[in-house]
Amino acid sequence: MKSVLSMVVIEKAKKVKLLITDCDGVLTDGGVYYSINGEEMKRFSLRDGMGTERLRKYVNVDTGIVTGENSIIVRRRATKLDIKELYLNIKDKVKCVNEICQKLNLDLSEIAYIGDDTNDLEIMKLVGLSACPSDAISFVKEIADYITENKGGNGAYREFAELIIDAKLNH
Repeated sequence: MKSVLSMVVIEKAKKVKLLITDCDGVLTDGGVYYSINGEEMKRFSLRDGMGTERLRKYVNVDTGIVTGENSIIVRRRATKLDIKELYLNIKDKVKCVNEICQKLNLDLSEIAYIGDDTNDLEIMKLVGLSACPSDAISFVKEIADYITENKGGNGAYREFAELIIDAKLNH
């Protein structure tokens, strides 16, 4: 059964034109440091960042972030990674992703999404290919097309990016 699932995931991955990710719990480990001044730090994996570059360079797949947070830190990270599709403080991710599809003239089947928690469920059900980190909430794991071996903030995004790259180049 695993090889059948793998072929289904590969076929879905071959269609991907845009990879969208949640931020906290996927690009970060879900932790945040607060001081009396507010949010101070989030930890991002440099390897995940390289995944965005490799997607663009090798298979012409663009990337985006859709998050419920309104964080200057996330904005700075997106700028550093040259992520043009950045949506902060989003409460309705389904509406947002549908608007992205209209803007970029994409079908939902051409979207991959990686998320880790309740606010990611509905969009994961709609897109062409969905994934979650190995430490995602259990009910997110139940609906994901692919569960990474890596945890959020520790290479989960890169692993998913490499799956897409491999599917497009080698299958």
